[in-house]
Formats: sequence, structure tokens, C-alpha cells
Amino acid sequence: MMTLLTSFVISFSMPMLVMLLATILSKKIINDREKSSPFECGFDPKSSARMPFSLRFFLIAVIFLIFDIEIALILPIIIIMKSSNLAIWTSTTLFFILVLLGGLYHEWNQGALQWAE
Repeated sequence: MMTLLTSFVISFSMPMLVMLLATILSKKIINDREKSSPFECGFDPKSSARMPFSLRFFLIAVIFLIFDIEIALILPIIIIMKSSNLAIWTSTTLFFILVLLGGLYHEWNQGALQWAE
């Protein structure tokens, strides 16, 4: 019983001691202006770090990701063709492609695909 209690105290106190020492030794005492300022190639930053982001670029990136995922969904359709009913396969494939073309037409109609105006 005594060895169990001793091993419990050692297994509890050793990690606590290590965590306490790590907390005490890891404190940064010196906090000057140079260490807290942003680093930009060794020079002081000349402008704000928050630059405006182009919403058109973001929209093009999202559309690219959507169509990239759609291509990944189209590829297994060819493999499934051999093991499924041809009429059902054709109708679901045509429906999927028509939905994709409808989305492309909608994006084109909204003007999201025109980069420069």
C-alpha cells in the first residue's frame, strides 16, 4: 500500500514540478519595441499590414475550387458506367452536367467570370 502511495505522489509531483519550472523559465522578461514590432525585411513597415483584398479574385478562386471538385465528381461516373443500368447512368450523368452548366451560366450571367472591365 505504501509503495502505491509513494508511486502516486512521485508520478503526480514530478510532472507538476517540470511544468512549474518550464513556466518560470519560459517567461520573457525583456519586451522592447524592436521585438514587438512587425518584421519586414529588416526595415520598419512603410504601410499598413491590412491591405484591401480583391473580392473578384476571391470569387474566381471559389469558382475554380467548385469546378475542380466537380471534375473530381465526374471522373468516377465513367468507372460506374460498366456496372450500372445504362439508361439510369445516362439520365443521372446528363442531370449532373446540366446542373453544372446551369451554375456556369448563372455565374457568367452575373458577371462573376469577367475579370477586367
